[in-house]
Amino acid sequence: MQDLSNSDCIVIQGSNMAECHPVAYQWVTEARLKGAKVIHVDPRFTRTSATSDKHIPIRAGSDVVLLGALINHILAKELYFEEYVVAYTNAATLISDEFQDTEELDGLFSGYDDEKGAYAPDTWAYATADEGGDDPSPGTIGGPAAGHESGGGHEHGHSKSERAAGDEHGSGGPALEHARVLRDETLQDPRCVFQILKRHYARYTPEMVAETCGISVDDFHYLAKAVTENSGRERTTAFVYAVGWTQHTLGAQFIRTAAIIQLLLGNMGRPGGGVMALRGHASIQGSTDIPTLYNILPGYLAMPVAGLHDTWDDYIGAIGSKEQKGFWANADTYAVSLMKAWWGDASTAENDWAFDYLPRLSGAHGTYQTTMAMLEDQVEGYFLLGQNPAVGSAHGRMQRQAMSHLKWLVVRDFAMIESATFWKDGPEIATGELRPEDVQTEVFFLPAAAHTEKSGSFTQTQRMLQWHHKAVAPPGDAQSELEFFYELGRRVRELLADSTDPRDRPLLDLTWDYPLGTDGEIDAEAVLAEVNGRHRTGEKAGQPLSSYTEMKADGSTEGGCWIYTGVYADGKNQAANRRPGREQDLTALDWGWAWPANRRILYNRASADPDGNPWSERKKYVWWDVDEQKWTGHDVPDFPPTKAPSFRPEPGTGGPDGLAGDDPFIMQADGKGWLYTPKGMLDGPLPTHYEPQESPVQNPLYTQQSNPARKVFPRKDNLWSPSGDQPGADVYPYVFTTYRLTEHHTAGGMSRFLPYLSELQPEFFCEVSPELAEERGLEPGGWATIVSARAAVEARVLVTERMRPLIIRGRTVHQVGLPYHWGVGSAAVVSGDAANDLLGVALDPNVQIQESKAGSCDIVPGRRPTGEALLRYIAEYQSRAGSTVMTSNELRTGHPRSVPDPAPDPAPDQKEG
Repeated sequence: MQDLSNSDCIVIQGSNMAECHPVAYQWVTEARLKGAKVIHVDPRFTRTSATSDKHIPIRAGSDVVLLGALINHILAKELYFEEYVVAYTNAATLISDEFQDTEELDGLFSGYDDEKGAYAPDTWAYATADEGGDDPSPGTIGGPAAGHESGGGHEHGHSKSERAAGDEHGSGGPALEHARVLRDETLQDPRCVFQILKRHYARYTPEMVAETCGISVDDFHYLAKAVTENSGRERTTAFVYAVGWTQHTLGAQFIRTAAIIQLLLGNMGRPGGGVMALRGHASIQGSTDIPTLYNILPGYLAMPVAGLHDTWDDYIGAIGSKEQKGFWANADTYAVSLMKAWWGDASTAENDWAFDYLPRLSGAHGTYQTTMAMLEDQVEGYFLLGQNPAVGSAHGRMQRQAMSHLKWLVVRDFAMIESATFWKDGPEIATGELRPEDVQTEVFFLPAAAHTEKSGSFTQTQRMLQWHHKAVAPPGDAQSELEFFYELGRRVRELLADSTDPRDRPLLDLTWDYPLGTDGEIDAEAVLAEVNGRHRTGEKAGQPLSSYTEMKADGSTEGGCWIYTGVYADGKNQAANRRPGREQDLTALDWGWAWPANRRILYNRASADPDGNPWSERKKYVWWDVDEQKWTGHDVPDFPPTKAPSFRPEPGTGGPDGLAGDDPFIMQADGKGWLYTPKGMLDGPLPTHYEPQESPVQNPLYTQQSNPARKVFPRKDNLWSPSGDQPGADVYPYVFTTYRLTEHHTAGGMSRFLPYLSELQPEFFCEVSPELAEERGLEPGGWATIVSARAAVEARVLVTERMRPLIIRGRTVHQVGLPYHWGVGSAAVVSGDAANDLLGVALDPNVQIQESKAGSCDIVPGRRPTGEALLRYIAEYQSRAGSTVMTSNELRTGHPRSVPDPAPDPAPDQKEG
């Protein structure tokens, strides 16, 4: 994170960094004090805007147009870092001649499957030297074919989307089986990535930005000049984002577009460059590394899928082929070591390392699919651990209704949050949709220990593990997660101790023996040591692994998360390193520990030119030491340490040995940074603009209105407003966006129950411009009702010039800002309507994150109706708009048959009311 102070320009987009990540913002401030230019692109003028050189307002959800125009500007003006682009990216790589772009197919890429609402990505692949030969998939570079219906190495996007396969790429790119690619180093071949990129973004002009984003041509040129002038050999620009980019049905492609810019400008792998994802405060990075997600295993290893990965060989071949370049070819060593860490002696070569102990995915099991399964009485029990879906998840009403169908609910938290009390004081009690005496859900509230009351690690946004030591004992019955899950596992195993049922063996064979610390609780460092891994056999038996490169596929090593290997090297808790900054350089390798291998900038081989020399003395970071014949510098080199820049492997060599001396992107299957993704993205190999799931604006580029691969759920309890030019779109004429405040934390469980924080922001409010206030008769400090196709909430009115009306295609578009921290309940110090009640459920196809940052609404003065009148009020809006389960759910615009089958109506005994 401190590397941001090396930046010459910082673009913060999709984030209010100063308020939401105030500690990290110190490095942006330091960069600005050194002369860096800081630009904030955001729908609202915030504290980040106030401390930046310039604020550029943007319509929520239109970011790809702005970023795509920057790409067009860079290419058309020849401002790209040519030597970097040719050597380090796939710009020169040729693409299959079967590929067709959105510019040819009116908003669709080739391979779209109307029946499945997803892409078969075969035509997006790299062209190969043996095109038209005997290869089973001529003209393509693809992964292994095992279990894939296409038979050519490309799993259909539909099945990949069901398991949110994009999460698997959190530590590297997708598997490619071989590297027989064709390249044109002159970048002139019309099939090369560079030329495809130029054609794709040719229509993304400053004028298009003005008409679509509401950003003036002058502001666009200001941004373009700042970014390009601060990139190249001597200077670097950084992009910084948060959930303002991710929480969209096109969210993964927002980030991809920024990555393309940074590769074209040579900012990846270099000090002061890159794309910085600002992850959440509560170890969100750690909770995806060692996942709380349903679809990945520790270290971003994929969960096996029923019918696709039925054998160990199927599974290993799918996650990393031995024929691809780079370190993902060694995925078998990471996977075997994980199985040994979990099941020890019960995991053997003879039983495929206990592979059959791993559950298989049978479909999508994300949080929103689980919610809908609850409504259909398919889920009996639910654990809520540091989550408050009644307030913090999209479509709060659906969340609360779903929990009322459970037999039991376990809530672990610091306070009696709304998800624990919804059955007696939630909004549906007031409307009569739920009655406390009818809700059969048995709620167990188990108090949780705070971070000061337990030892453990946080993994923050730059992949750094930092250890926190227990300061005081937790009060009463409060427990840490470690104690809770260890005790739960111990009791379950005790109940099953005499079982002979094979289904119980995975639980009984788990390694579940951890030593106690001096406080009588499980020693958290012992768990860290298990995560790090150790040698099981040989001369080093029992010793900690020092690097993931020591892992073996023969069962002689174990490790709970390969990317964390090294955090307990030499038997020392490296996460607890606390050497003061004044005693080391800015890279600060002795403060905490960053995965992988404690390197602070990923792909830092790219900070040197192809010959291994720094691009400039000013940006010197990692370089080749000719005398020592090894890579050295200010950071741990992200490259095989003794591989010379001039090294060229034998053709067809896989794994780390297959990397050439100038292949810096060592986790990618071809060693290059991907301007174009031949595999891995489920909604297109290049980012292209689509409107949000509901939007009052028509897509200016194509007939195709929204992302055709997005995940939608046509249900009567999940209606949408009409979009664009559809009849009824004017019923919800405004854009709303949600955000967070410094004074409150996420869904409010750690702030609205504290009087000191509650008095700083006591009431739910909405931010509106003076122009919108006048148009709708809204009074400062008065009440307003905001209504979407799903709910209506009331909020205090904050009239502010921080919200600026935007001119979009000749008409004024107003945006309403809503903080999302409040919820309706009786236990908190302050309560209020939940902004997330306004949201519906539509998901990005790559990672299945919800669209929370752009929606359509109306806003009127006064308080909302109460009781049953509120339901009639919402229904009247739906009727005027003509909203049905099909509205805005056509995946391919203009093709009604591309709508997924609607959810069945509830059975008579399950109907609401």
